[in-house]
Amino acid sequence: MFKKILIANRGEIACRVIKTAKKLGIATVAVYSDADRDALHVKMADEAVHIGPAPSNQSYIVIEKIIDAIRKTGADAVHPGYGFLSENPLFAQALAKEGVAFIGPPVKAIEAMGDKITSKKLAAEAGVSTVPGHMGLIADADEAVTISASIGYPVMIKASAGGGGKGMRIAWNDAEAREGFQSSKNEAKNSFGDDRIFIEKFVTQPRHIEIQVLGDQHGNVLYLGERECSIQRRNQKVIEEAPSPFLDEATRKAMGEQSVALAKAVGYFSAGTVEFIVDGDRNFYFLEMNTRLQVEHPVTELITGIDLVEEMIRVAAGEKLRMAQDEISLNGWAIESRLYAEDPFRNFLPSIGRLTRYRPPAEGTLEDGTIVRNDTGVFEGGEISMYYDPMIAKLCTWAPDRLAAIDAMSAALDDFEVEGIGHNLPFLSAVMEHERFRDGRLTTAFIAEEFPEGFKGVAPDAADGRVLAAVAAFVNWRSQKRDVLISGGMDNHRRAVGRDWIVAMGESEFECFLREEGGKVLVSFGPDKAVEVRSDWLPGKSHARFTVDGEPVGVKIDRVNSSWRLRWKGIDEKVHVRTPRIAALARLMPEKLPPDTSKMLLCPMPGVVTSIAVKVGDTVEDGQPLATVEAMKMENVLRAERRGVVKSVAVEAGASLAVDEMILEFE
Repeated sequence: MFKKILIANRGEIACRVIKTAKKLGIATVAVYSDADRDALHVKMADEAVHIGPAPSNQSYIVIEKIIDAIRKTGADAVHPGYGFLSENPLFAQALAKEGVAFIGPPVKAIEAMGDKITSKKLAAEAGVSTVPGHMGLIADADEAVTISASIGYPVMIKASAGGGGKGMRIAWNDAEAREGFQSSKNEAKNSFGDDRIFIEKFVTQPRHIEIQVLGDQHGNVLYLGERECSIQRRNQKVIEEAPSPFLDEATRKAMGEQSVALAKAVGYFSAGTVEFIVDGDRNFYFLEMNTRLQVEHPVTELITGIDLVEEMIRVAAGEKLRMAQDEISLNGWAIESRLYAEDPFRNFLPSIGRLTRYRPPAEGTLEDGTIVRNDTGVFEGGEISMYYDPMIAKLCTWAPDRLAAIDAMSAALDDFEVEGIGHNLPFLSAVMEHERFRDGRLTTAFIAEEFPEGFKGVAPDAADGRVLAAVAAFVNWRSQKRDVLISGGMDNHRRAVGRDWIVAMGESEFECFLREEGGKVLVSFGPDKAVEVRSDWLPGKSHARFTVDGEPVGVKIDRVNSSWRLRWKGIDEKVHVRTPRIAALARLMPEKLPPDTSKMLLCPMPGVVTSIAVKVGDTVEDGQPLATVEAMKMENVLRAERRGVVKSVAVEAGASLAVDEMILEFE
């Protein structure tokens, strides 16, 4: 077994590998850039080596710098994690020359399957059903348009060395093919150092289902079931689950056996993933093979009980697999939600800054038997950098069945506190409560179809509104009770806390009556039966568990001037709890209108302006590209929302902008 492992990665996956290495008694080495000097993976490792500036093309994907770190520390093995150098055959070759083990597949397999173009050719030669497309290299945008038109729109434009949704675009016409080719090429070069592009037919209404394979250096290869990865945004997975709610046993077996055959054909060992597109009739088509550990591997670990990182380490050390195919069983159901530093209220644009509050839910087995797991690489007080992937954490839950796992995830999301940056927690909660998701009626177009205008938040229905109103009345009552206990007052002049309140939430108002009875706090709405509200919440606490009429709820609570901000199940409401007299006066107050920014193009996220497509005096049409902003390794094209004339341009290409800084103004 190895004595010291260097993790050639950062963030949550570096922390994940370190945990298993420590379990096995193996020393660990972290590498870090300028931006990651105080990162969690650096603190967790036994040793840490600085490898350069923040941009990944000057640090994490520079092979020579990783090799130098190996030499300095004497590491005898390297785990590449995912992304960066994990699927770069030159890196594996460089390690072999150094006599250092690569905790991953052989170079031949990486070259054969890690390259999307080559892997599709091999799959086609082996008789595997593949999606129609052009597997050759594409010289320029004109050729991309010609190829796209010959395949037939819509088409998928993809980076050959890509992954994680980087370097990937869907084009529905010639103009989008031309623009998508150049954007994909740029992202691929910046993220992977390889700007080769291929184009394939985009299958509408598909499911994205992948098979986890695991092999050793003695010719044994297993499949460990599937993962459903259809909930995606911009081709980036957001929610995954295992097993799939769509597959039957026969399809699962066929996909698994085909994946194993493909892996054996290229002499594969270590962990790998074969991805398929599956249509509504359960026909499946080979998409690609990822020759690395997947981001979503925890859901497979939760339903199989197999530590994939441990198996990768053991295989790299020459050990045989410790299990056979007939010993693999899928137990229960697991869900993973990717918590991203992306603001769902700004069309999921990247958000950077300091985590002023980061308090994940308690991990482990809960009283009801469900399991909560949180893989993360950040901590409260840390910063989310603009240089890397915006993932904050991967929250996973396990339960005996799918709906129980979803409910456990919903509760865990309610208990997850993140402040200081924009994040997608409310969106994840909204998906967990969505009827179509709970029914398992999924496709990769789920988000686009169910949130066509973007995410605008969740409006509480009548039942949820009453739950939040009861919580608001309770926290207001408890806060008022503490206020009247201030010392120094005259005993016979102490203010009494009222019982009649008006709870205002959006356009709704609830008349409520609150009383204590036998040690219980009861809240009633008009003539309706009173509900009991219980909680250990105290003023100043930002989160608490409540029981409202016997139902447990986790609510995030913040005092905002004279109101309460309550967040639950994706609902985010500013709630006022007033006496009837003050509520009557509040209804007469004029509403303050926000400033008019309709004639400005504002930067929607912190980032770098890579291009300005217009100049002063230009007439622009609805949908015309105006500027491109790069953030979190993704290019974001900003378009005109209506016809207009450019009055002024406030910035130049290369400028670094904060949120809502003006880029240009219209007449």
